Amino acid sequence: MTTNSNQAPFPIDVERTAIAIAYRNPAYIADAVLPRVTVGKKTFTYNVFPVAESFTLPDTRVGRRSRPNVINLSATEASASCEDYGLDDLIPQDDIDNAPQGHKPLDRSTMQLADYVALDREVRAASLVFAAASYATGCKTTLSGTSQFSHADSDPISVILTGLDACLIRPNIGVFGQAVWTKIATHPKIVAAVNRNSGDKGIATREDVAKLFELEEVFVGQSRLNTARKGQTATLSRVWGKHGALLYRDKMADTRGGITFGFTAEYGTRISGGKPDGDIGIRGGIQNRVAESVKELIVASQAGYFIEDAVA
Repeated sequence: MTTNSNQAPFPIDVERTAIAIAYRNPAYIADAVLPRVTVGKKTFTYNVFPVAESFTLPDTRVGRRSRPNVINLSATEASASCEDYGLDDLIPQDDIDNAPQGHKPLDRSTMQLADYVALDREVRAASLVFAAASYATGCKTTLSGTSQFSHADSDPISVILTGLDACLIRPNIGVFGQAVWTKIATHPKIVAAVNRNSGDKGIATREDVAKLFELEEVFVGQSRLNTARKGQTATLSRVWGKHGALLYRDKMADTRGGITFGFTAEYGTRISGGKPDGDIGIRGGIQNRVAESVKELIVASQAGYFIEDAVA
């Protein structure tokens, strides 16, 4: 095992750290919705810019002998701290020694741990993005009864267009839970709009809907979570629930500049490593770890629109 014990008390394995960083579950969308931004220290500051200032027109006229007007671009500095998230797995030495050819228990463990850590991040991101408190007044709506997309008489086009116009910065991505997306993709009004037909047959793709509403991308949260207590029968629920959101995402924004609905501060990278543990079985084993230090943040509440309870 190649380690670098100078970076952390827990030995970091370069090879398995690469596996942990590269691991991606295609069902997870947190990294796309709240992009990662590297910070130099675990506790960091970031700028919050007054949105109204961006829309206030200064006097740009300049007299023949006068100087141009001077404007003062203000920003409020806020602080936050990345939090540590990680899991360990205990792998008996017998499992390593007796593994079939081509099967590497440490690699498999690293991928499984990385998936659990990523799922926890997915839950945190969904809870933050799909929370009414994350949005400014006038940038959210709650649907009920016939207005919900699951009802035949609903009008998702009108709801989405209203949301796009409500934000001070027009959203460029759409985020929907799978249950919501299914109803959008098959809704007669959406199908009719993208296929130029009666809407009684067909299905709209994510690309179709993105083009229809002039969005860059549409993301659908497909992941599930077992909410039952350990030992009980599994109860699977949708992580992204029955909601939707329209967000302005600037991939180039960071803690110093750029307006974006939200981002994820990341200290360092996801790491993985292992160390011998003599208390595992009779021959000992390896204590394997995957961890990361991140903080999900909403930094521009007026750059997003929340559609709560989009379906029944």
